[in-house]
Amino acid sequence: MAEEQIHYTEDNIRTIEGMEHIRMRPGMYIGRLGDGRNQDDGIYVLLKEIIDNSIDEYAMGFGKQILIDVGEDGSVSVRDFGRGIPLGSVVMATSILNTGGKFDDKAFKKSVGLNGVGSKAVNALSEEFYVCSNRDGMCHWAKFAKGVLIEEKEESTKEKNGTLIRFTPDREMFGNFAFNLDYVKDMVKNYSYLKKGLTLTLNGTNYKSENGLADLVKENLSEAPLYPPIHLEGEDIEIVISHTNSYGENISSFVNGQNTRDGGTHLAAFREAIAKTLRDFFKKNYEAADCRQGIVGAISIQIQEPHFESQTKIKLGSTYMWEKPDGETGPSIRTYVNDFVAKSLDDYLRIHKEIVPIIEEKIKEAQKEREEIAGIQKKTREKNKKASVYNKKLRDCKYHYNDKVTERTPEEIQECINNSSIFITEGDSASGTITKARQGNFQAVFSLRGKPINCYKESRKRVAENEELNLLISALGVEEDVADLRYNQIIVATDADDDGMHIRMLVLTFFMKYYPDLIRRGHVHILQTPLFRVKNKKENYYCYDIPEKEAAIAKLKGNCEITRFKGLGEISSNEFSDFIGDKMRLDRVKLAEEESISEIMEFYMGDNTLERQNFIRTHLRSEEELEDIDI
Repeated sequence: MAEEQIHYTEDNIRTIEGMEHIRMRPGMYIGRLGDGRNQDDGIYVLLKEIIDNSIDEYAMGFGKQILIDVGEDGSVSVRDFGRGIPLGSVVMATSILNTGGKFDDKAFKKSVGLNGVGSKAVNALSEEFYVCSNRDGMCHWAKFAKGVLIEEKEESTKEKNGTLIRFTPDREMFGNFAFNLDYVKDMVKNYSYLKKGLTLTLNGTNYKSENGLADLVKENLSEAPLYPPIHLEGEDIEIVISHTNSYGENISSFVNGQNTRDGGTHLAAFREAIAKTLRDFFKKNYEAADCRQGIVGAISIQIQEPHFESQTKIKLGSTYMWEKPDGETGPSIRTYVNDFVAKSLDDYLRIHKEIVPIIEEKIKEAQKEREEIAGIQKKTREKNKKASVYNKKLRDCKYHYNDKVTERTPEEIQECINNSSIFITEGDSASGTITKARQGNFQAVFSLRGKPINCYKESRKRVAENEELNLLISALGVEEDVADLRYNQIIVATDADDDGMHIRMLVLTFFMKYYPDLIRRGHVHILQTPLFRVKNKKENYYCYDIPEKEAAIAKLKGNCEITRFKGLGEISSNEFSDFIGDKMRLDRVKLAEEESISEIMEFYMGDNTLERQNFIRTHLRSEEELEDIDI
């Protein structure tokens, strides 16, 4: 039978309306979908978009409180006390794409949401969406379902001015989702740090900051600072700087109250400005990395009509502090930040002379260590090049996180770059399985040979001399700067047995001690793999815990075969492709606020053997006991 010929005619041409397009291509508007387990999942973007609008009202001088409620049923409500949406535009402002009050900077000069998409995306991706605007004794409310208007009405009210939005993310899009309140709390607290005087109430708990970024940095400190944090404020800019004895950099960045987790032009300018100012102050040509080693801090800037590299707004792309349609621009962000830091930080150091020798001693220590390690790394690279060891350890992918992305880059390539991952596995068996199952465009595999050294007990020099860890550092691309990271997701994939857990702890210790920034920025994850396979002749179910196993048994009415997986090598490559694909389950490695990195490593990886043994005895569960709990 001849293959049917497909004709391309006018009938194949479609015009997709705005709300329909959002539902068809949600990734273009909110990034990934997800069920709420990951901090970057779309349900948090939906919440953030609504809060952003309320924040913008406060930034313009209207409303000092925002009420946020996250229900156990997945519903969310956000109530502000700003001006309220103009009553005649309530439906249009929340359902017509590219419609809003932020295209004209007269009403919103320095806002976050500027492209007329945010609330419409929330509406389109919600199974229920309700908006009510209160203005001077009148209100206009509207109800939607999946972006479609169901009902609207205008009537009198006794409510204070402002806007209420209530929505429930669509389970058709997000599955059986659930909001992680820890993630929501982090979001709300960041908003409070950036907007001094604003009270945000999350499920009845108030969050308010009196000292702005200084409070944020103080809370983010996992180690004692070497000197009191330097807090400097200017027009449209606020910075905080200090140093600790830890490794790496821990700098938070914000634009118009938006947490730019992946930085951008303002963070790059800030990092450059710190190094340049310190070099000029000491009149010595210190390396930039040495000036920033162990630094903690934050930068917040206010600019007009910021341009982000995606709708999720986690990386600033703007070059200038402001731009006008006629081509006129303000100062570049780089110049503005450099000028402010150069003058303000220099003035501060000349007044507070007691901290000057502390900073310089920190720089000199970093310089000495770096020079020692540089020589070791050079020898290791030369040795590995001759032996071609690098290629044996790393099965690389085509696209990487630090690849340059432009507006002309095809969407599928941008997606590969954003999804770029490296699996750190143990042994040839597991790495072979993942290598066969992976997506070669954006998933790489690095194979460990047995257990790596306990980095907590070793010097940086000793770690640099370790061939395997040196190769891992090289594979990640962070030899010189974590900004050069080649993979967005670093995924530790080990067996669910004792040896696998031990290797996992050793790998995490390595990151916690020498590259904590990668953890803080949300790059390090643990791969979840199914513990059970429940099947009969017709159906297969892969189960990650006991409740899922019991549910699968019930679906198959008990007539089934149950397999318990204990190692990655037991899972075929065909099966594994399902577990590292679109439905991959990852646990993000995250530090609790009150936890000190040094204290964590000392307890779990130090010499306090008896204390750790007692802890293990208290919390140890047998295999039989685990069958009765959610493992």
